[in-house]
Amino acid sequence: QVQLVESGGGLVQAGGSLRLSCAASGRAIISYNMAWFRQAPGKEREFVAAITWSSSSTVYADSVKGRFTISRDNAKNTVYLQMNSLKPEDTAVYYCAADRAAWNFRLNPNDFDDWGQGTQVTVST
Repeated sequence: QVQLVESGGGLVQAGGSLRLSCAASGRAIISYNMAWFRQAPGKEREFVAAITWSSSSTVYADSVKGRFTISRDNAKNTVYLQMNSLKPEDTAVYYCAADRAAWNFRLNPNDFDDWGQGTQVTVST
């Protein structure tokens, strides 16, 4: 099992930027596919972005495509989410997740094995 800790959330004005980090411990994440999900109040948890273990492929939700960038530094055991041009509808708790089945690039939250505690992102108008 890997422990994940998100950081970098906060309050930002619309149009601003934030960079989320997800620091892993307990095991190296080099063999894990990683993803970011988010959950707004009263809504289901939704997929945001994912990256394969080798960074060879990335996938984004349509709602964030062109504004968010997922990346990883396996040497630092850390995954990042750069969020630009933020909108009020991006307000949510953002979660980092790890999928041990790295041979299969999956996006369903039910397929992810380990989760962080989340970091709040609030975008004001």
